[in-house]
Amino acid sequence: METLIPTINRLQEVFLTVGAEIIQLPQIVVVGSQSSGKSSVLESLVGRDFLPRGSGIVTRRPLVLQLVNVAPLQERLKIENGTQTLMCLIFTDFQEIRREIEAETERSSGDNKGISPEPMYLKIFSPKVLNLTLVDLPGITKVPVGDQPEDIEAQVQEMILSFISNPNSLILSVSPANSDLATSDALKLAREVDPDGRRTLLVVSKLDLMDAGTDALEVLLGRVIPVRLGIIGVVNRSQHDINTQKSLEDSMKDEQAFLQRHYPSLASRAGSHYLAKTLSRLLMHHIRDCLPDLKTRVTVLSAQYQARLNSYGQPVEDHSATLLQIVTKFASDYCNTIEGTARYIQTSELCGGARICYIFHETFGRTLQSIDPLGGLTELDILTAIRNATGPRPALFVPEVSFELLVKRQIKRLEEPSLRCVELVHEELQRIIQHCSSFSTQELLRFPKLHDSIVEVVTGLLRKRLPITNEMVHSLIAIELAYINTKHPDFTDAAQVSASVNSQQAEALDGGKRWKNEKVAEEKVPPAGFGSPSKGQAINLLDTAVPASRKLSAREQRDCEVIQRLIKCYFLIVRKSIQDSVPKTVMHFLVNFVKEHLQSELVGQLYKQPLLQELLIESQDTAQQRTEVAQMLEALKKASNIISEIRETHLW
Repeated sequence: METLIPTINRLQEVFLTVGAEIIQLPQIVVVGSQSSGKSSVLESLVGRDFLPRGSGIVTRRPLVLQLVNVAPLQERLKIENGTQTLMCLIFTDFQEIRREIEAETERSSGDNKGISPEPMYLKIFSPKVLNLTLVDLPGITKVPVGDQPEDIEAQVQEMILSFISNPNSLILSVSPANSDLATSDALKLAREVDPDGRRTLLVVSKLDLMDAGTDALEVLLGRVIPVRLGIIGVVNRSQHDINTQKSLEDSMKDEQAFLQRHYPSLASRAGSHYLAKTLSRLLMHHIRDCLPDLKTRVTVLSAQYQARLNSYGQPVEDHSATLLQIVTKFASDYCNTIEGTARYIQTSELCGGARICYIFHETFGRTLQSIDPLGGLTELDILTAIRNATGPRPALFVPEVSFELLVKRQIKRLEEPSLRCVELVHEELQRIIQHCSSFSTQELLRFPKLHDSIVEVVTGLLRKRLPITNEMVHSLIAIELAYINTKHPDFTDAAQVSASVNSQQAEALDGGKRWKNEKVAEEKVPPAGFGSPSKGQAINLLDTAVPASRKLSAREQRDCEVIQRLIKCYFLIVRKSIQDSVPKTVMHFLVNFVKEHLQSELVGQLYKQPLLQELLIESQDTAQQRTEVAQMLEALKKASNIISEIRETHLW
């Protein structure tokens, strides 16, 4: 058990330069208001006068105080600051310690009475102390004084809470006996983080300054405010004792005499000496309880930091091999993302090959299916095309030229969604670059210049293939427009139209017989809209407006329906063909080409001797993070070795 506190001290030394906040070590945190007697309590535990004193906030930085019990010949002092560049000073004079603490405080916090969270570490080796680890914090203040910041109260409370929130810390709450314990700010903060009181010990200071006729017996017995770990009363040195340089040994003798006179029943359970023994005992038992979780925490963090260090990779030695390895891995990950065999698969959205498949069969397919074969084509348009195809002679039958003219117009509408399909696939191939950079090829994060170059090469390759693919899609539509195959095996409506034409021929013969009778009747009745012209008045029939819409005759209606049926049937044949051929074209000329030529393109563009050094320059952040992670990993390994030295039998 006696080795537990030195073990924690060694762990604090290990994490001194890498940040002790990552491991919440067991320690005693001293909390109290200004002038509550915190400094006197700490000096009584050490047995020496070494802390700065004065008005206002004197303690403005956390002071981690390690007391180490050694043989008399090994007595020495050592103060360390908490910066990354570790400074270690050894002293034998306590007055020099005080001056060094003041100088370090001024250096970090300035001379405006502000505070700083940067801790200082003071280790005292002495045969007169018990093994202890304490943290002295700035006193709780309410009103800024002098040049102090307006939010000094909030800053102090935030700093105190950051230390006492550590579940592995014990809270030494110091409250003066001459003030109401119910208004103690130290107890209030302690209860916020330790509502059950399992980690809080109360020290009632300044017992000798209570009003005449009063005592703190009820408080010390826990009848006013109970504290689970106990309540210990102490007598502090007065300002007169400090001014006259009264020794702490004499002060402790006077303290015992005072306790015997005023609190004889509690004299054996009060005073600075009893406080030191109690704190040492509580800390040892607390360390014993925290040690299993601490060991697990160190093990887990070691694995995490090892994984982080592995992700940063090793410093580059062979530039050629490193570049070839990264390029090959990127090309492989890019192709695997398209094929769906990548190691890192997203679950939030479709990407890679799955997204391309969705574009082909959902986006592009639905768009083609939504195109109406007769969209934008009115009956008047069809009738006009029929008439234009017949020339100056009235047609007895529906001319094929009108069908070809109109069906080509409808087929042309398939070109725009086909080109949009190519564009969507091209955009997805661009997105795969960032997907591979972020998730698959972690080495690229180390080399920003190489990352940008790879993105530029792949983007350039895609940019070169895009117009070629678009041209092929244009050709697919042009091929369909070049020859309207009315003998297509799926064009079944052509036979029906042929039968319809034969029936029209028969009707035309019968209609010829009736034509003469209708002609005679029409001559007897003047045409509507034409009166008898007066003499000398010319009539221009071309000036008559053509009606925008009118009711079609039975024959005109029949001709329009024939053309509509033919257009719809042939359009569906072409649409089905385009829906099948466009994805194949995109895969062949864009996707598969990029997959097959990506690695050779990257090697050809980047694997050049003048570029090797420039491309493989690490970012400063990566190099710094690797160094920091390596230092932390080394500290965790040392901590694991230190903890493993404690055998299970030593804990009980």
